Amino acid sequence: MKISTRGRYATRMLLDLAQHLGGGYVALKDIAERQDISKKYLEQIIPLLRKAGILHTTRGFQGGYMLAKQPGDITMGEILRVTEGSLAPVACLEDESGVVCVRSADCPTLPVWVGLQKVMSEYLDGITLEDLMTQTGHGDDYVI
Repeated sequence: MKISTRGRYATRMLLDLAQHLGGGYVALKDIAERQDISKKYLEQIIPLLRKAGILHTTRGFQGGYMLAKQPGDITMGEILRVTEGSLAPVACLEDESGVVCVRSADCPTLPVWVGLQKVMSEYLDGITLEDLMTQTGHGDDYVI
């Protein structure tokens, strides 16, 4: 599985908001500048995060964006499911795909994919934005 730009940028945007928590709503242009991400690209991600209940938005003077939850309550798994869709490594494990594999009852490889999905979900659901804010180094603290 390869995480798309959308997933990576959403994570960086939310981490930026977590780091500026308590300062009120944050302007999108400020996030875009600090993260060196196109404002237009972030505008495409915002509706997904808002609909998922991760992000609050407000318009007008002093408007902007704010986390809808505490950083410790937002996991990498949640962010990636919102931005990437399912974390299933194969189509037959995606709940929303509607793909029904006629071989699943006799598939010798299915346990591998089920196990991989479990490991990825447990790992990503175990890392919060708060964890990312307090970690040292460049991600070397997280081990599968």
